[in-house]
Amino acid sequence: MPIIGVINQKGGVGKTTSAINLAAALAEHRQVLLVDLDPQANASSGLGVNIAEKTVYDVLVGTTPARQAIFTSPEHNLKILPASADLASAAIELDATTENMRLLSKALIGVRPNFDLIILDAPPSIGALTLNALAAADHLLIPLQTEYYALEGIASMMDTVDRIQASVNPDLQILGIVLTMFDSRTRLSQEVEENVRKHFGKQVFGTVIPRNVRLAEAPSYGQAIFQYAPRSHGAAAYRRLAEEVLERVSQA
Repeated sequence: MPIIGVINQKGGVGKTTSAINLAAALAEHRQVLLVDLDPQANASSGLGVNIAEKTVYDVLVGTTPARQAIFTSPEHNLKILPASADLASAAIELDATTENMRLLSKALIGVRPNFDLIILDAPPSIGALTLNALAAADHLLIPLQTEYYALEGIASMMDTVDRIQASVNPDLQILGIVLTMFDSRTRLSQEVEENVRKHFGKQVFGTVIPRNVRLAEAPSYGQAIFQYAPRSHGAAAYRRLAEEVLERVSQA
């Protein structure tokens, strides 16, 4: 029952798109829970949960058990622990003590046996919520856009992982880096892919997520790509990524 954190402290890299669609692709064959830890709640609205009486905020502050805040999504076998703007308060209220960093990990203990995989969508910053995700995760998947500043922030991300491994979560492993927003028509995307693969080698997934209009449109309809445009290039890419993820998890 591994927990996979989809995390990059840099915004605009396709992180939430990857969390939603990877979770939905995995749910075609597994029981999956997606946990939305971003106060913007884009993963929640992207799966049709716009108003929730109980959210992950209530779970983190200890007023609601995780099982009572979980919603069934429109996707087969995929459930979601939604977010809300209240999470912004949690990010401020929680300091970076070891005890507070383990709140999510403890909250998920009761529901882990119900799922084959849990996917965490963390905010694009290294604050209390992302630290909770890193402390709870078994594996880390890092989305990286194929643009000029692709490597910006990766060194800091790796430093943060080292600190988490040395303190609260020694078992955290980097599952891999997935290249996103790839535009095969541009030399820039090709050069970025070449550079990233040169630097990180086998840590980079073979699957590359294309820049795809259908992927951008799907969240506005509250759907993952497999409901909105199941035959699109974006859907095919996330299915391939899910296969790679399952293979790497099984070998970890």
